[in-house]
Amino acid sequence: MEISRLQKIISGSGLLSRRKADLLIKQGRVTLNGRRALIGEKADPKSDRILVDGKDLPKKKNHKVFLLNKPHGIISTCQDNHGRKTILSLIPFDLRPGLHPIGRLDSDSRGAILLTNHGELTLRLTHPSYSHTKTYMVWVNGQPNQSILNNWRKGLLIDGKMTMPATIEVIEIINNKTLLKVILKEGRNRQIRRIASLLGHPVQDLQRIAISNIKLNGLKEGKWRELKTKEWISLLD
Repeated sequence: MEISRLQKIISGSGLLSRRKADLLIKQGRVTLNGRRALIGEKADPKSDRILVDGKDLPKKKNHKVFLLNKPHGIISTCQDNHGRKTILSLIPFDLRPGLHPIGRLDSDSRGAILLTNHGELTLRLTHPSYSHTKTYMVWVNGQPNQSILNNWRKGLLIDGKMTMPATIEVIEIINNKTLLKVILKEGRNRQIRRIASLLGHPVQDLQRIAISNIKLNGLKEGKWRELKTKEWISLLD
C-alpha cells in the first residue's frame, strides 16, 4: 500500500503543484472513489480512483527537466540537417531519449534554456496566455534615451502585431554601449534583436538569465543540471 495525502498524489502525477491541488480540493473539483474529496484525506493511488475535474490522473511518468546554459553557436533544436552542434548534444547520450527544448534561443544568443520530456510544462512555458516571464541581459550599441525605452516598454508593432508590454531597466553604460535588463512575457522569433535594431540600438550580446523563477545562478556556459521537481512544479499552476 502507498497511502499518501491527495495533494501529494496529485502533484506526484505531474499534473499540478500541491498548492494548486489543495485549492482544487477545496473547490470540490477532486473526487475520491466517486465522492467529493476532503482536505487532509489520504488514498492509495493503486486502488483508489482519484479524478480532477472528472478526469483520471495521468499515469505517473518519470518527468525530467534540465536547465542548460547555452553557449554561442549552439542550435536550439534536437537535430540539425546542416551538421551544426545542437543543445541536445551537450546532454549525455543516455539522458537524451524523449527530451526536447522548451522554446528557443538564437544560435548567436546564449543563456538559460530548458529541456524536458514533459508536454504540459512545455505548453505552459511557451504559450503567452500563461504569462511566464523570461529575463535577459542585453548589451546594445549606443545609449537609448527614455523615450526610446518607453516605446519598447509599451510595445511595438512587429509583423503586424503589437508586442506585449516589457520591463526594461538600464544596468550599466560603458563607452558607447548600454547593458539592459529585459523581462518579457512572450518570445517571438528574435524579438529582442529585432526591436533593438528597429529602435536604432542593435544588440551586441544577449544572454537569458532566467525562465520564470528558474535562474542560471552561476551555472557555467555549456553546462547543465537536472532540476528537482520542487523547482519546476509551480510552473504548472
